[in-house]
Amino acid sequence: MKILLLSDIHANFSALEACIEAFSGVSFDAICNCGDSIVYGPFPNQTLHWLEANNVYSIIGNTDKKIIKLLKGKSFKKPKKEEKRVMYTWTAEQLDTSAKKYLLSLGESLTFTMTDHHIALFHGSPDHPNEFLFPDTSIQRFKELAAIYSFNIVITGHSHMPYHKEISNTHFINPGSVGRMFDSDPSASCAVLTLYNKTIQVKLHRIPYPVEQTIESLKKNNLPEIYQLMYRLGRKLN
Repeated sequence: MKILLLSDIHANFSALEACIEAFSGVSFDAICNCGDSIVYGPFPNQTLHWLEANNVYSIIGNTDKKIIKLLKGKSFKKPKKEEKRVMYTWTAEQLDTSAKKYLLSLGESLTFTMTDHHIALFHGSPDHPNEFLFPDTSIQRFKELAAIYSFNIVITGHSHMPYHKEISNTHFINPGSVGRMFDSDPSASCAVLTLYNKTIQVKLHRIPYPVEQTIESLKKNNLPEIYQLMYRLGRKLN
């Protein structure tokens, strides 16, 4: 079985499309998405529509949660930076009825079984949706998480840093960010998980996409210029 792993699309549908096109000849048994599907990119409706139309195993992340708050008439204290708040309010205003309904239907985590493998999706970590798990996070922390939870495959996002680690019989996988990488390489990041009986294989991918298409849409919608530079450089600047 082959599973496409996505996370942190951040409404960058141009990058998502590039990932899908890169695997056009591959038949996936499932697609998983670990949240932060919207905010900061200019294509929130297209992104959510695609996730729903393709029956993606999907959860919400911290940026999605803030949009849900706005949709429910609530406010938030953070982020305080004006350019970030503009992106949140603009995104909430753009969502159409079906995109809102889909977003509101998603949970913070998801578990399922495939070929006797127990798979769990979290945004940050099994312990907390805002915990960052990086490639250099201590092995002890991964051991603690493996001891608490009985999943043999744990897929997370949030840190925008791709990795695959097998620790204490648990495979921890972060596919990186489809739409907003921070390592000075703007190309999209995703992963392919292959399950064959008890064998687990993970391949991390970086896929170039038409960055200027995303930047032009940001310009067209009069969104903060700092995001144009961020996408072009593949760096976090605020």
